[in-house]
Amino acid sequence: MFFPIRDDNPTVRKPYLTVALIVVNCAVFLYTKSLGFRGFEEFTFTYGFTPDVFFNIDHKYLVPSWIYVTPLTSMFMHGGWMHLIGNMVFLWIFGNNVEDYFGAIKFIIFYFLSGIAAIAVYSIFSLTSEVPLVGASGAIAGVMGAYIILHPRAQVTCLIFFILIQFVTLPAKVVLGIWFAIQVVMSVTGSSTGGGVAWLAHVGGFVFGAAVLWIVVRLKGGRPYRGQRVYRMQW
Repeated sequence: MFFPIRDDNPTVRKPYLTVALIVVNCAVFLYTKSLGFRGFEEFTFTYGFTPDVFFNIDHKYLVPSWIYVTPLTSMFMHGGWMHLIGNMVFLWIFGNNVEDYFGAIKFIIFYFLSGIAAIAVYSIFSLTSEVPLVGASGAIAGVMGAYIILHPRAQVTCLIFFILIQFVTLPAKVVLGIWFAIQVVMSVTGSSTGGGVAWLAHVGGFVFGAAVLWIVVRLKGGRPYRGQRVYRMQW
């Protein structure tokens, strides 16, 4: 098992939006925890994304109009401390460089679209699921997909748990490639939410993010440097 803890990829712009997303996610989680167990559960079922309720194919529910914002609200909710901490660490490591490339406004649009793409892929295979989907991981997966296109040679330091605990530094394309392979394998061998993890949402977000950046880079005629950093493009 490995867990990325930092990269060596500096930014030019200050990552204000990445920091703001982390703060909002933490604030929402702390608020939901303050509601107590029952309140936390009710909040999750109200503002999490539940495919069976959202699509309401069998018309079993009287669906209020605000239910259609749950694809967005669910991105700011988390099921537990480790869920939150893991997502926020990944967002910080990879989000600041992607924000640096896009700029704040285009980055937040890309972030939300990645999250929606992740939810869409998850929903295709889980239309009747009555389990709320929560977490920023789908959107963050899109950020990771963008990062692997922009900075494949950036060095990422990971904490490795294998017999001994040690630190290993690997290229981003290796770290993110392994991460993506795990998501694909788990989504194929288990259910879409095996162990409570929406593996397919991660796959969908990552593919969307990588595809968008691959297309944008080539349409703009960009060429990455041979070093760790890629050119920055104003668009």
